[in-house]
Amino acid sequence: MRELTCIVCPNGCSLQVNQDVGPWSITGNLCPRGIEFALKELTNPTRTVCSTARTSFAAARRLPVRTRGEVPLVRVRSVMSEISRLVVDREVRMGDTLIENVAGTGIAVIATADLADLIEGEDCDGRPIRSSD
Repeated sequence: MRELTCIVCPNGCSLQVNQDVGPWSITGNLCPRGIEFALKELTNPTRTVCSTARTSFAAARRLPVRTRGEVPLVRVRSVMSEISRLVVDREVRMGDTLIENVAGTGIAVIATADLADLIEGEDCDGRPIRSSD
């Protein structure tokens, strides 16, 4: 018997999975998405990775980033390693791709904020950056 907490919706159902019988018995879910979550979590777990990347701008040393989609759970450390080596040295907008095919997953890492909204001053080429008002 395995116990999981479903993360698909705000209910956070406590799921019980009996793997001793076939097909697996999944209980505790309040909606069908709980069954889908449990099956995926036990056969091919994936995660969306959210983090921050360094920038070359003194006024905003970190930029929030995330993967555009879910990556295999076993690749999360490799994804984080690539993100930790990233230094953003240009103006980026929310949704801009920062790393293509991170850690060989086929998934991109994107900015989740506009850099100009985080800082005022100059970019790394000396051009003015102003926050939008």
